[in-house]
Amino acid sequence: MKKFYVSSLFIMLLTLCSCNFSENIYINEDGSGKMSFKFDGSQLMQMGGETLTDSNEKVLDSTIIFKDFLEAKKDSIATLPKSEQEKLKALERFKMHMLMDPNANKMLIDVNTDFKDVNELEDMFEVLNKANELKETNKSQQTSPLAKMGATEASEVSYSYSGNVFKRIVTVADQELLEATKDSLVDAEMILAASTYTLNYHFPKKIKSVSLENAMFSEDHKSFTAELSFKDYLTNPESFNVEVILED
Repeated sequence: MKKFYVSSLFIMLLTLCSCNFSENIYINEDGSGKMSFKFDGSQLMQMGGETLTDSNEKVLDSTIIFKDFLEAKKDSIATLPKSEQEKLKALERFKMHMLMDPNANKMLIDVNTDFKDVNELEDMFEVLNKANELKETNKSQQTSPLAKMGATEASEVSYSYSGNVFKRIVTVADQELLEATKDSLVDAEMILAASTYTLNYHFPKKIKSVSLENAMFSEDHKSFTAELSFKDYLTNPESFNVEVILED
């Protein structure tokens, strides 16, 4: 089970503008595949760019291959506590591309990974949080602005794929924190609702049913897209439970 992370500063900025997230999963016949988490925070950059980036920072367009980076910094990482080393090692299979252009008000982030089993998948907000810890070993390394804002824990996310059934499972881990999050957003519900979290899931077989009422299917019926409210992602995370049943 993986914990959901989101920052208070991030929430505050989201109340001023809309942002778009997308969770993209591609599953092969053998259960392997690829996951990509994309964030378009161009409006967030426009409203709070100076908060999110260094004042002297120019255009950033870079790709981080964490396996290569961790290998290059293995000596420094070896000096960290064992628990911290294990957290960083978990990043080995991830890549992250970032485009941040203050002048053009662009902020695009794409974190992706290949997987051998759907059960390996985890909440990408946690991945971003782990990525931020790399700054402890390389102060000049640019990591995700979503991560460097800090984190709180509200729920846990896990994934499963067995037979013809795929599940995205969300469990509330801290009800008190969830209620506090709801209270902090009550005055910004209408604005925050403009931010979206889109699920794009692709399967090796035709889809028989999806538990989400607003799911839109591809022409071959092997994929679906569902656009949800990011407000619900924060305040009603269990509404992001998904069950997909595939044809035999």
